[in-house]
Amino acid sequence: MCGIAGVVDLVGTRSIDAAMLARMGHAIRHRGPDETGDLHAPGLGLVSRRLSIVGLADGRQPIFNEDRTVAVVYNGELFDYPERRAELAVRGHHLRTSTDTEILVHLWEDYQEGFFPYLKGQFAFALIDLRRQLLILARDRLGICPLYVSRQGDWLYFGSEIKALLASGRVPAEVDRHALDHVFSFFAMGTRRTMFRGVEAVLPGSYLRIALANRPAVPRERFYWDLDFPDAGEERRDDPDLVDEFGDLLTRSVEVRLRADVPVVSYLSGGVDSSTVAWLASRTLGRPIPTFTIRILHAGLDETARTRLAAQAIGTEPVILECGQRDIAAVYRDLIIASECPVIDTSSAAIHQLAGAVHAAGYKVALTGEGADEALAGYPWFKVHRLTALLDRVGIGEGLRRRFFHGATEGLPWDVYDRRYTQMGGMHATSDLYAVCSLSGYQIYAPEHVTAMAGHTAADDLVLNHERMRRWDPLNRSLYLGYKVMLAGLLMTHKGDRPAMAHSVETRFPFLDEDVVAFCATLAPHHKLRGWRRDKDLLRRFAAGFLPAEVARRPKHIFRAPYSASFLDPTPGWVEQLLSDEALRRTGYFEAGRVRRVQERLSRFHLRLGHHMRDEVSLVGVLSTQLWHHLFLGGDLCELPAWSPPS
Repeated sequence: MCGIAGVVDLVGTRSIDAAMLARMGHAIRHRGPDETGDLHAPGLGLVSRRLSIVGLADGRQPIFNEDRTVAVVYNGELFDYPERRAELAVRGHHLRTSTDTEILVHLWEDYQEGFFPYLKGQFAFALIDLRRQLLILARDRLGICPLYVSRQGDWLYFGSEIKALLASGRVPAEVDRHALDHVFSFFAMGTRRTMFRGVEAVLPGSYLRIALANRPAVPRERFYWDLDFPDAGEERRDDPDLVDEFGDLLTRSVEVRLRADVPVVSYLSGGVDSSTVAWLASRTLGRPIPTFTIRILHAGLDETARTRLAAQAIGTEPVILECGQRDIAAVYRDLIIASECPVIDTSSAAIHQLAGAVHAAGYKVALTGEGADEALAGYPWFKVHRLTALLDRVGIGEGLRRRFFHGATEGLPWDVYDRRYTQMGGMHATSDLYAVCSLSGYQIYAPEHVTAMAGHTAADDLVLNHERMRRWDPLNRSLYLGYKVMLAGLLMTHKGDRPAMAHSVETRFPFLDEDVVAFCATLAPHHKLRGWRRDKDLLRRFAAGFLPAEVARRPKHIFRAPYSASFLDPTPGWVEQLLSDEALRRTGYFEAGRVRRVQERLSRFHLRLGHHMRDEVSLVGVLSTQLWHHLFLGGDLCELPAWSPPS
């Protein structure tokens, strides 16, 4: 993949500061260290940083159409590009390069804004039609590739990462107080909102249309795709060909994601998701694919024995990266800079290090198993909800939720949670998860921060199709919310694109293929979660044909690393500084006395697992938020060096 950035004059055709544009590109150099390119037009500047993977010799951006009236800077991969190139050639287009990027400008010539159905893959791009004076800023269906925008007066700034916007010198680094509730409710920034006031994410499956011919130009949001499910009871149920259909689609997805002019490797754990991807990739290549795995140096979290079993079946010898608590603490600064937001899931630090190991070994592209749990109900909260659903059916579920939340939030009114549930599409597995998660914030927020929130919650920012959700099975409502929030906001930001691209590594996700996602959406719930225990049923039945039973049937284990222990045993000096009463008072997000009580509880043996986990999440959330503030909003809270834009 690559990095893109740009500036738009919304009121005229003022010239763009070339030095500013260069700074914006340099701020995301890690996304594309191989080449740089730019385009200057009246009132518009575009810059690209290229990580060369397809068309190594002739893919420098921007890429133009035949008469140079359409240009694009692009981040991503369109995996069916050989087939699309052949179709374009038959229609009379002259293709000058061997890159997938070029098909964008020619598809635009043929279809204009109707070209999105022809774009299959992961992407974010800025396309300018110079004749029509129309700029398109677009993001892929599922939010694999990032894209951010900020309007500052009559200028619009955009980029693959917020660091590019900050490097312009025109976008101030200021906190958005409403964003913090996303950290403690969703563990992620899964909507338009970011931690930076005035900076928004372009939503997955959408684009901004900016008609520069009409001044002042107004960015208009357009949606070209949304995930949909059949009405409850109309899903595909017991068709005997389902396993074969699924297998064919997933195999094809892996095959096209091996297309590259550089070698491709695969992440590997002991689970069925990554093991299936690595096995299919090895079969396609006709040799074992190189694999990389993580060994968490903590009792109960080390999965390398299971990984070796999968590796033996595939025939690969994985490179094993050992990651302990000291390693997690040591890399957290870099992880927060890469993610540009607080990160609660400490296993993201291990993923960050794994991408570094892939880069150090000389590779640029890695396959991963992310996305299977979203498609096929792999997470444990789907199983827990099977019990709560029974309570809902007999009419006591809501009453028990009321009692639980009243006892856990020091009397916070039920109306707060009732509203959140409504905004999340009712009571289902994922809404229960996020409602419970939000408790961790309210036990530590400073009163002045609660006042600044003015009753706003993370759920207020959700963009969901509630009308369609009401027609779906509750399991599919849960999956939909997970795709919308956890996938783009957490998995791609904390574990996918951002830690990988920090090391100039592109990650590809076969389970996030458009056809695989659409197929899984059609399935009846029991093909996803069968009974109380068997998650990802269809995938497991497919994998049983080639993987050992211990791998194909192994219950889901969420990849985890130690939470607060990563920073408290031992405690680095910068952690003590960020959690000091003075530092907490200066940021004003958290009440120092409440944070101290959380630390004290964590220092003692805890019998109540749920409360202990809430404290773990709270403390890591506080620490990572303080660290984010230090790195981007001042640099005066601890001894670690702050991030600074290139000069």
